Amino acid sequence: MQEPVQEDRRQQAIAAWLEGLWPDRPFSLAPASADASFRRYLRVSWRDGASQVVMDAPPSHEDVRPWLHVQRLFHAAGAHVPEVLAEDLAQGFLLLSDLGSTTYLAALSNCSDAEADALYRDAIDTLIRIQLGSRAGELPEYDRILLKRELDLFPDWYIGKHVPIAFGDAQRNTLEQVFEHVLAVNLAEPRVNVHRDYHSRNLMLIDQAGAPNPGVIDFQDAVSGPISYDLASLFKDAYVEWEEDRVLDWLVRYWEKARKAGLPVRADFGEFFRDYEWMGVQRHIKVLGIFARLFHRDGKDGYLRDMPLVARYLRRTCERYRELTPLLRLLDQLENRQEQTGYTF
Repeated sequence: MQEPVQEDRRQQAIAAWLEGLWPDRPFSLAPASADASFRRYLRVSWRDGASQVVMDAPPSHEDVRPWLHVQRLFHAAGAHVPEVLAEDLAQGFLLLSDLGSTTYLAALSNCSDAEADALYRDAIDTLIRIQLGSRAGELPEYDRILLKRELDLFPDWYIGKHVPIAFGDAQRNTLEQVFEHVLAVNLAEPRVNVHRDYHSRNLMLIDQAGAPNPGVIDFQDAVSGPISYDLASLFKDAYVEWEEDRVLDWLVRYWEKARKAGLPVRADFGEFFRDYEWMGVQRHIKVLGIFARLFHRDGKDGYLRDMPLVARYLRRTCERYRELTPLLRLLDQLENRQEQTGYTF
């Protein structure tokens, strides 16, 4: 999101910073990745063969301190997160260990069923470690205000900008009632550390002897929130879809391991599954709003291709629960299905 000239200046500043730290160690810089914020990442390739990563977070737009706090918290819990090798908070630079460039998403596109199962078992184990590391007061609360603010992205951006329809007071009131049902279920869940984007693009396949999978990145927005949230991110992933029977097997595996580890999951799997489903509803509503905002406000069209899968997840859950029927009918209207189903909103 930085302007090209700004990027050049900051890359020059990064090079000067590294040269100041290691004046006699030649290196080159190349783009590693970027995300939906103002952060970007550059890979440092040292002439001696080593590689590291610089996080470039312009202080006028990004604060690296939340990232550093969560890094320490998750590292202490036993998650494989990037190690901080050097920092310059005034300029917004962090030098990090390199977790490689292969995301779970890339790895899953070319692996066997057994290999995919192994990757998800590792992701489950790491998530349990992160959740077991929960401590009161360490992270911001994923409270009603924040959850509702995320839900409101759906009428404001997805309905208001992306698929505009006649959306009057009656529809808005109905949607608000559905939101209240969703929030009631979400807020009744036990609370733990929540990564908040624990999915295939933020989990890295580690190709280093003795290093555990997955590497975990992009955790700066972590909160203390519903225990099923990261599971909804992981198994209802906006970028990769699995058969529901397979997901159910993974969920059961998590639930059994979590109970054995002493995490506060529901004693009844059916109740746990309902929590997971309704948490997914909140996340999918939010994600549709965010993807629409990224396109219409920020000019980023790469997320448009991922919207249909997110909408399909949302519809599938709405079809299962009577309380979500009003939302299902709104989805019918948004997708121009109301004529097929014989009603209008």
